[in-house]
Amino acid sequence: MKSGRFITLEGIEGAGKSTIAAVLMHTLNKQGIKTCITREPGGTPLAERLRDLLLERGKESLSAEAETLLMFASRAVHLDNLVRPALLRGEWVICDRFTDATRAYQGAGRGVDKYFIESLAAVVHSDLQPDLTLLLDLPVELGLARARTRRVSQGEVMPDRFESENLEFFSRVRNAYLEICDPSTGHYIVLDASQSQDQVAMAANRALNSLESNGQ
Repeated sequence: MKSGRFITLEGIEGAGKSTIAAVLMHTLNKQGIKTCITREPGGTPLAERLRDLLLERGKESLSAEAETLLMFASRAVHLDNLVRPALLRGEWVICDRFTDATRAYQGAGRGVDKYFIESLAAVVHSDLQPDLTLLLDLPVELGLARARTRRVSQGEVMPDRFESENLEFFSRVRNAYLEICDPSTGHYIVLDASQSQDQVAMAANRALNSLESNGQ
């Protein structure tokens, strides 16, 4: 059986990753390709419990290094129990964030040593890298405004630990994403997420077609 493909979506809050994940899944399903959507941190019941720990604004402090370790603990569970089995079944997996998010948020945002992050990545998934990563890029102010609107529409009052960070934090994250997701490296494509939803969806589908036409 031919193995599936692993597609990751990256970007700051409000970039529209969930929307584009649904668009890509619809496109692939129309082609008869079985596809699943998942997210990080989270994706399985146990990984979602770790996600709750990471996002909650509790009274007890959580160091940047501890946060990074929890991210990779959740990732290890997620990969072992959902992503790798799905890929082996021949399914395509669309994941809302992956290790590039750790590089951007914990590395650039929190200041965690990049060698510490890469050492954890080597242990957790040296055998698995994305076939395609779409970076949905947009100005920080626009992304945070969209995230606030979404939160209100969903009846959520308080932002989580990450959403409550300041503009400087998200500027560092965005700049790191743009540096990490260099299209010249092969599997990265940067999309202008400040465009309309339809325009971004069309660009995402073009990127998907490029993956398929390359026979990857």
